[in-house]
Amino acid sequence: MKRGLDVLDTGPLATVQDLGRPGHAALGVGVSGAADPDSLKLANRALGNPEDAAAIEVTLGGLRVRCRGGVFAAVTGAPSPLTIGGRAEAPYSIFHIPDGAELRMAVPPAGLRSYLAVRGGLAVAPVLGSRSTDTLAGLGPGPLKPGDLLHVGPPPRRAVPPLDVLPVRPPRTGDIGLRAIPGPRDDWFAPTALTTLFTSAYTVTSEIDRVGMRLDGPRLTHAERGELPSEGTVTGALQVPPSGRPVLFLADHPLTGGYPVIAVVASAHVGRAAQARPGQRLRFQPHPAPDLREERP
Repeated sequence: MKRGLDVLDTGPLATVQDLGRPGHAALGVGVSGAADPDSLKLANRALGNPEDAAAIEVTLGGLRVRCRGGVFAAVTGAPSPLTIGGRAEAPYSIFHIPDGAELRMAVPPAGLRSYLAVRGGLAVAPVLGSRSTDTLAGLGPGPLKPGDLLHVGPPPRRAVPPLDVLPVRPPRTGDIGLRAIPGPRDDWFAPTALTTLFTSAYTVTSEIDRVGMRLDGPRLTHAERGELPSEGTVTGALQVPPSGRPVLFLADHPLTGGYPVIAVVASAHVGRAAQARPGQRLRFQPHPAPDLREERP
């Protein structure tokens, strides 16, 4: 029997994600991929998969799937309570889903996005080298819906590590600290704007998706410098529209933007930001820019 997962319910949003499709910006195609890439990598490593194997990114629980053929699986990211055939399983562990059994994921007590990975990865058709769903560009498989069948790839040769519990910390429930590199357009703001950003708390609003999140907090005032031409943006960019309320770009962000970017969240903290829920507060901390000069002997 060919192994697979029948989708019975998806909750608010469930998509197939891997580590994205880098290298296509010149074609107008963003990277996309898992909003919390470290959690995806951990789940895949635990199962012996390549780190970039495709899995299901589940937003605020609600996923129900029925297994065909039996698979080993793991859930990382937001610790969604799990049941398999009505039996509870720990989220940060490796478990087996028997043939015909139903897996249910409830709303996690902390965090926003959970990752359900299976040994062998999800074998959906790649687009430009990636199986990721880009919700802004409409590339890759569409968001999952009841009735979808996700085939599972062949098991890797690497054995499953003998771990009872994966080495992971659950997402935070209180304030979230994020390292951010000032610039590249911090000179388009009033002199006090960076101090305001790094000494204030910004609340995640309900305007949040895989593209980004709008934040509420002290206004970051633009300097009177005219109109900024559209320019490239990156995941983690803090773009500030005329309202002065920053928008934090996430995995499916647009490639260009016409508003100045006051700072960029360090790549190591982007996944932490992607787990923030509406109502949580973000506190940005200055992080030095990397030294990109060539080393000389």
